[in-house]
Amino acid sequence: MDNWTKQDLIEFEDEIKELYLGAKIRSPVHFAKGNEVQLIDIFKKVKKEDWVFSTHRSHYHALLKGIPREKVKQEILENKSIHMNSREHRFFTSAIVGGVLPIALGVAMGIKRKMKNEKVWVFVGDMCAEMGVFHECVKYAKGHDLPINFVVEDNGLSVETPTQKVWTSCSEDKCNIIRYKYFREYPHHGCGQWVSF
Repeated sequence: MDNWTKQDLIEFEDEIKELYLGAKIRSPVHFAKGNEVQLIDIFKKVKKEDWVFSTHRSHYHALLKGIPREKVKQEILENKSIHMNSREHRFFTSAIVGGVLPIALGVAMGIKRKMKNEKVWVFVGDMCAEMGVFHECVKYAKGHDLPINFVVEDNGLSVETPTQKVWTSCSEDKCNIIRYKYFREYPHHGCGQWVSF
């Protein structure tokens, strides 16, 4: 099915939910109900030759990328819900929070070096978007003008705790942070000498 609707996606996950409740699936399953419309809109921009890197919440992404419904269902029944991959569809996931980010970045670098007309789409949750690996990948991608799009799916939760309680943003004086500036005498590695141009 190429033209998934909101109801199609919901019905698929409802079927998976019944299989899970009936003990047909013995591994963790993460459902995504509530973000169908946003994902359908995003995937209208994703081309067949593009690469998609997903999260542990991958069912909708897999279906919208073009992996056949029955194939996705079979992967879930084989306990691969949180690490579903398809080389044919250029679709990869990881159950490790942020685990796909450096890999997606590397694929984007390869695309640029080979001067291909492809893009990378990498999906993360709002908890992952607070992690260092996310910020490093975003900055590296921007600094090297890589063909990659970062999509943050923000449900306001880090597992079951509100993300803002987990990743409290606060002023430095209230977070016991002491910051000072200094001039580094040595380079990042070794003890070479600074050279002025």
